[in-house]
Amino acid sequence: MINQKWDEVLKDELKKDYFRKLGIFVKEEYRTKRVFPPYKNIFDALRFTDYDEVKVVILGQDPYHGLGEAHGLSFSVKEGVQMPPSLQNIFKELEDDLGIKRTKSDLTDWAEEGVLLLNSIMTVVKDKPLSHKDKGWEIFTDNIIKYLNEREDPVIFVLWGSFARSKKQLITNKRHYIIESPHPSPLSAHRGFFGSKPFSKINTILKSNNKEEINW
Repeated sequence: MINQKWDEVLKDELKKDYFRKLGIFVKEEYRTKRVFPPYKNIFDALRFTDYDEVKVVILGQDPYHGLGEAHGLSFSVKEGVQMPPSLQNIFKELEDDLGIKRTKSDLTDWAEEGVLLLNSIMTVVKDKPLSHKDKGWEIFTDNIIKYLNEREDPVIFVLWGSFARSKKQLITNKRHYIIESPHPSPLSAHRGFFGSKPFSKINTILKSNNKEEINW
C-alpha cells in the first residue's frame, strides 16, 4: 500500500473484513461527495514517517473539513491556506516554549524528522466534521498505536484533548512516553495547553535516549 515497513506491519490488518468494508465505503464517498484529504494523500502520515522512523506521535481526531485544508497530516495545512486556530495555538506554544517563531503551516518537515502526524479518523466530508466516525478508521488507527506500542524502541505519544487522551489505554508498554494536555483549540487551549511545553519535553526525552532532537 505504501511501499514501506508499514506494509509489512499492517499486512494482516489490510486483509481484515472491517478494512475491506472501510475501503468500499471510502471509495464510494470520494466518488459521490467532496471528501478530504485528497484521495492520494489519505495515508501520507504513514508514507512520510515509516514504522521504524517514528520518534513521536501527535494524534488528531479527524482531518480539517474546510476546502483545501487537510492533506493527510494531523494539524497540518498546505502553505497558502489560512491557518486554522488550533495550529495557530500550537505555534504560539512553540514560540513560548522554545522561542521558535514558526510561520510554515505545512508540517511535512516534522513528519520527515520522525513525527507521525496521525488522525484517528483519516477522511472527512467537506464541512461535516466527524462524518466518517465509526466507519472503521478508528479500528485501523488504534491498531497502528498498538503496533507502535509493541516496539522495543521508545515512542513519545502526544495526546492533546480528551479524545486523544482516551487512547492512553492502548499504550501499555512502560518503555514509551506519554505527554498529555488539553487540546490546542481556542475552546480549551487556555485550560492547560498553553504553558504545557510539549516541544521542549519531547526534545529532552529524545536527548536522554541518545536520539536526534526534532528541529521544530
